[in-house]
Amino acid sequence: MTVLMPPEEPEDWQVDDVVVTEPPVIRRAIGAAAIGNITEWYDFGVYAYFEPTIKKVFFTGLGDTAGTVATFGLFAVAFLVRPFGGMFFGPLADRIGRNTVLATTMILMALGTFAIGCIPSHDSIGVWAPLLLLVARLVQGFSTGGEYGNAMTFIAEYAPDRRRGFLGSWLEFGTFTGYLMGAIVVTVADGVLSTHQLLTWGWRIPFFVALPLGIVGVYLRMRLADTPAFERLEEESAERERSTGGEFREILGLWRFLLVCMGLVLVWNVTNYMLTSYMPTYVTDTLPSAQGGGVSSTTSQVIQIVVMVVALLLIPLIGLLSDRVGRKPIAWVGAIGLVVLAFPMILLIRAQTEVGIFGGLLVMGLLLICFSATMPSTLPTLFPTEVRSGGLSISFNISVSLFAGTTSVVVGALVGATGDLDWPAYYLIIAGVIGIVSLVFLHEPNGRRMWGSPPAAGSQVEAQEIVDELDAA
Repeated sequence: MTVLMPPEEPEDWQVDDVVVTEPPVIRRAIGAAAIGNITEWYDFGVYAYFEPTIKKVFFTGLGDTAGTVATFGLFAVAFLVRPFGGMFFGPLADRIGRNTVLATTMILMALGTFAIGCIPSHDSIGVWAPLLLLVARLVQGFSTGGEYGNAMTFIAEYAPDRRRGFLGSWLEFGTFTGYLMGAIVVTVADGVLSTHQLLTWGWRIPFFVALPLGIVGVYLRMRLADTPAFERLEEESAERERSTGGEFREILGLWRFLLVCMGLVLVWNVTNYMLTSYMPTYVTDTLPSAQGGGVSSTTSQVIQIVVMVVALLLIPLIGLLSDRVGRKPIAWVGAIGLVVLAFPMILLIRAQTEVGIFGGLLVMGLLLICFSATMPSTLPTLFPTEVRSGGLSISFNISVSLFAGTTSVVVGALVGATGDLDWPAYYLIIAGVIGIVSLVFLHEPNGRRMWGSPPAAGSQVEAQEIVDELDAA
């Protein structure tokens, strides 16, 4: 099998050709990009943990199974429009600059989440309630389609070649931070408010919090636009704008790289949504209904929060490790681990003890961060600079939309239709196999300059070292 490599571009590099990015600019770029992920995953955390409450508010009258599928269906429907958001915002960012697009998607995401908290219940306006929820989810999905691919591109293009793994991992640090915030807010609301208070007004509060988060995110991103480094990026984007009429044709010409990207996104995000979106319902609803017993909702939430905290703390460390040993060895651990450990972790969770649930979810979380810590610095290297945002956004969102974001509704429906509680394990094994195949074709990006971009360093000393290495190669 042939590993896919970007075409060689031999050049006589000089120190002045190396892009040197100052550490304060890098820190601001990371913060500006990560805040979008915090907002996005804050919403997902709130929605996943509030699934039983949302089911009662918006799907009054439906049975338990039908209500669960309908609730997860509205969660999944946002993913149907993500490819359209990627196709719109990705190429747009290649033309007018990353930061303008990221500020726009930030605003849309925050407004979509805030709008959910404003929707009247099914008891108040009938079928209009789930329809309005659908509209809000579609707005979120469209904006998210332009958010994550551009955020990955944004950080990857700022990061020095030798530190891209560590710096890129902070994007997923934002993801887990947002999810934790959502989980904690819901857990507190469940513990403090009565059932009546929760169903009448309490469930709205977590969604309202998204608006100030969005305002902070837009402020950080607009501040970054004033930096000299980003002004240079905007100038390059303006020059590319004159020759991007055939961008979609150029992206399609990279179909092999698109497929590798989609495969890696699939294994990463199936694991992600299995843990963060389906497992809360699987533990507190599906297993007790099928087997009896189980742990309380609060206990389940606390266990998942602890698992997320562990993952949160480890992500930057694994990102740092990937700058030393490479991205592929760590991703191999994740993909092979899913195939080998899928059944053991699900069997632990099915035991319905605190220790068993924690052990199963922790194994799943550790396998997840093998991808979360490495993919933000890996996927942008699959595409050249002039179409990087477009190629990454399109392939990322098609994969998430078709295969990963639908994990909750598909696995929930399969469990409900067959009665087989091991479907989460089957699904993870399939994802792991696809990840293994994709990794076979992936070239190791660690320490390499970005395709179509000059070498990048964090200091003039490092720039000289890079030039010396290139001359000796």
